[in-house]
Amino acid sequence: MIFGWLRRRRRRRLLAKPFPAEWLPYLDGLPFYGTLARDEQERVREIVRVLQSEKNWEGCGGLVLTDEICVVISAQAALLVLGFEHDYYPRVRSILVYPSTFVVQGRDTGSKGDIRSERQATLGEAWSRGPVVLAWDASRLGGANAEDGRNVVLHEFAHKLDFRDDVVDGTPILREGEQYEAWHRIMTVEYESLVAKAESGRPALLDKYGATEPAEFFAVATECFFEKSRQVRKKHAELYELLRTYYGQDPAERYGSS
Repeated sequence: MIFGWLRRRRRRRLLAKPFPAEWLPYLDGLPFYGTLARDEQERVREIVRVLQSEKNWEGCGGLVLTDEICVVISAQAALLVLGFEHDYYPRVRSILVYPSTFVVQGRDTGSKGDIRSERQATLGEAWSRGPVVLAWDASRLGGANAEDGRNVVLHEFAHKLDFRDDVVDGTPILREGEQYEAWHRIMTVEYESLVAKAESGRPALLDKYGATEPAEFFAVATECFFEKSRQVRKKHAELYELLRTYYGQDPAERYGSS
């Protein structure tokens, strides 16, 4: 209890200070930021300051951390939580940033129950009770191009939202119990449709990496919802409405009026 009070007091003191003027060009360089209403921009700036201050940021692979890195990544993570109550990603204690693609040790269970490990190149990963790890070049590019449907920061922080209930299944904590039935129905149909398209080689609006498993589908759908919002609304109306309700945002209307 005392720690929560101290944290809130520290945040109040932090947010009472003016937003650093030298950080504003980094926000202005993110196309989505300019589409936000003034109060939304203010919330982004607030979240950026808290994430930059409270999280343990580490440069890896020789990367020297800069304000630009912290602000650009934090602002993209902030976009996901603009529309609902949150506590600044409490399970994200550390954000590790590599210059570019990095290698992780993958684990796979064979048909006979044996565990095989292999090294895999990746642009990002998120652990349920661990850090978010990102490639800076992909994070910067994803923020600069807000219409290609690919954003590693949105993807990995969507995983962190999914992890909040300690179950990695593509279903985050929903605000109302009756929402779970619709979520399961629509997400199952959309996921199975993407799997079928991936297996048959047919084109798909959503990145086919989402056909890997339901958790990846949620993260991929999140990227597309924010970055190809009008296309998702047109081609996947139920999925769009589901994510609009969850995120409390309507990016298709936001971009439509910008």
